[in-house]
Amino acid sequence: MATNNWSGVHPQAIVDESAKLADNVTVGPWSYIGPGVEIGEGTEIMSHVVIKGPTVIGRNNRIFQFSSIGEECQDKKYAGEPTTLVIGDHNVIRENCTIHRGTVQDRGETRIGSGNLLMAYVHVAHDCIVGDNTILANCATLAGHVTVGDWAILGGGTMVHQFCHIGPHSMAAGGSIVLKDIPAYVMASGQSAEPHGMNVEGLRRRGFSKDALLNLRRAYKVIYRQGLTTEQALAELEQNFADLPELVPLIESLRGTDRGIIR
Repeated sequence: MATNNWSGVHPQAIVDESAKLADNVTVGPWSYIGPGVEIGEGTEIMSHVVIKGPTVIGRNNRIFQFSSIGEECQDKKYAGEPTTLVIGDHNVIRENCTIHRGTVQDRGETRIGSGNLLMAYVHVAHDCIVGDNTILANCATLAGHVTVGDWAILGGGTMVHQFCHIGPHSMAAGGSIVLKDIPAYVMASGQSAEPHGMNVEGLRRRGFSKDALLNLRRAYKVIYRQGLTTEQALAELEQNFADLPELVPLIESLRGTDRGIIR
């Protein structure tokens, strides 16, 4: 990663001399890139973006106007510690998004993977982990310490309580309030969010076979249609479905829940 070779920086942008920008990074007018920021090749920063460090941003990202990236968090326990934000590659971060660094009370790091779409006004709070290929629609809000699995979709205006886990390939409808974990593959909606079957259409589009979808429907019935506790459902899935690869993310999301799952 080259430093101080900023041919793509607009004359009206402000870039701290200690920031590290790859040769072909572009920065639009009136944007601010602070100290401790590293930006990888091909990333495009539009106008009026503020990026503060310590923040590492990967390759080929697009960050749109009025977004605030890497700002200190809104946790009252935060006392100025040098926590970090790490963003992967090929993400699109639309207008007015806010993404905060971590806290020392957790890992000290907020992390966003690759291939994600964060639509306008999305908020990602301190210590969140967002996987790969997710979609967070307009005004989706993650409180602190939230984990979002790969390929998950949060509809517009979805609000997720702190420490919740959103399982991979799951989906929350617009306006949902998520107070407990959403298991992998499950569709949720409501205030507070309740389960509404498996995300079958999304899984079909991603190439899941008919047999895999059938197995997931069977597993869903074990969790939600037999009157079992989460622990009892997990035990049955581990006994009867553990050898099916498509069931692994679902079993792991049940095994790892601390807040409990939506019901």
